[in-house]
Parts: sequence; structure tokens; C-alpha cells
Amino acid sequence: MTRLISWNVNGLRAAIKKGFLAFFNEINADIFCIQETKLQEGQLQLDLQGYYQYWNYAIKKGYSGTAVFTKIKPLNVTYGIGIEQHDNEGRVITLEFNEYFLVNVYTPNAQRGLERLDYRMVWEDDFRCYLKQLDAIKPVIVCGDMNVAHKEIDLKNPESNRNNAGFTQEERDKFTALLEAGFIDTYRYFYPDKTDAYTWWSYMFNAREKNIGWRIDYFCVSERFKDKLVSADILSNIMGSDHCPIELVIDCCNK
Repeated sequence: MTRLISWNVNGLRAAIKKGFLAFFNEINADIFCIQETKLQEGQLQLDLQGYYQYWNYAIKKGYSGTAVFTKIKPLNVTYGIGIEQHDNEGRVITLEFNEYFLVNVYTPNAQRGLERLDYRMVWEDDFRCYLKQLDAIKPVIVCGDMNVAHKEIDLKNPESNRNNAGFTQEERDKFTALLEAGFIDTYRYFYPDKTDAYTWWSYMFNAREKNIGWRIDYFCVSERFKDKLVSADILSNIMGSDHCPIELVIDCCNK
């Protein structure tokens, strides 16, 4: 079995002060993906015994960024998706293993006032194309903060958020297009009707205590990989960020 964790840490240095390493050591994942590291190279040295570390930093300081920590040595590692327009914000790391590709992603936010929605639409099409190219070679696991609540079941207040970033029809349609391209939302594969299952809560209005949240963090896998799925979970009791970690267990050792 292989255990994978994905977590938007909303600033890794801040998360470390809030217990990140204790959780990291306790969960003992085979592969641990993080988003929104908010780091530049050289700002943080982590001693993670037994793990290979891969980092993708944004050019802009204190912004975006991704990292993957893995016990399993990958065959190959690439950064970005090969399109300059998208590759200076540290948003994607791809690891190739024997049986699959793992893609860790921090999807661009459409932002307040939907200022970045047009860019987001370009990103979505290019990123989906990138995943399909990988999927033509071997199955893909894509995980991370994908910044969209796909269906009304995936956020507490769909009506009042219908035209807000993360729940516009445009963004939801792009996620549907990803699934139609041959991918599975693993949490919904196991729990198609589960309500009140969220991965992000605003820091305002005691939203987390009231569970007024959104499910915007995902593990998606190639359709033909579904027989390898063992479990998917949302670790909502883990604090340290405005997101919580999510988990996927697959019947695949890769070692």
C-alpha cells in the first residue's frame, strides 16, 4: 500500500510553528505533497529523514509554491507544464514512478472580483491537456488545491457563492471537463453523497468551528487506475492552515 497526503499549508514556515512537523512524522506518508509554501529557495531547510525533497518556487516572493516529499525515489521529476505563461509561479511538480505519474498542483485562484478568471480558463485548458499527454503514457494521480468546489454538495452556501471565485460556472465546468477527459474525483468515488465534507474554511466568522467550508482540495486519478484505489479521506481534525490535509491510499508499492 502507498499512502499519499496533500495539504495546502498556507505558508510552510507558519505551518511549522503550528505543528506541521508533528503531523508529518505521525502520518508517515509515503508521498507528501504541499501547496502554497510561500518560500524562496534557501529560506527553509527541512531535515526529513528518509524522504527525497522536490521544490518549485514562485519568482514572486512569499507567493504560491509547491513541494513533494517522497520515500519512493521517482524515475524522473519535472517542474511546471512546459508553458512559460504558467511556469513562473511554482504551481506544478510532476514525479514519474514505475506505475503512474504524480502531479502536485496549486491551481491559480480566480481572485476577488474574478480578476484572474480569464487567465484561469487558459490555465485550465492547458493543464488538462498536459494531464492528458501524461495519461497517454501511464496513469496519472493529480492532487492539490484545485481552487474549485465542483458541485453544490461541495460547499456550505452554494447560493450565496454562485458568482464568487471557486464556484463560478466557468470553473465548475472546467472541473467537469477534467473528469470527462478520463479522471475520477477519488473522494466522490468513495463518498458520492457525503455532505458537510470540506477542506477549506475562511479564517473569518468562526467558519471552521461552524464547518462553513468548501471542498477545493482533491486527489483525482486516471479512470483506469480506479482498481488501485483503497481509500480517500479528509483529515479535517488537523489544524495548522485554513485548509486541512487530504489522504489517498492506493494498492501500489512502486518500491
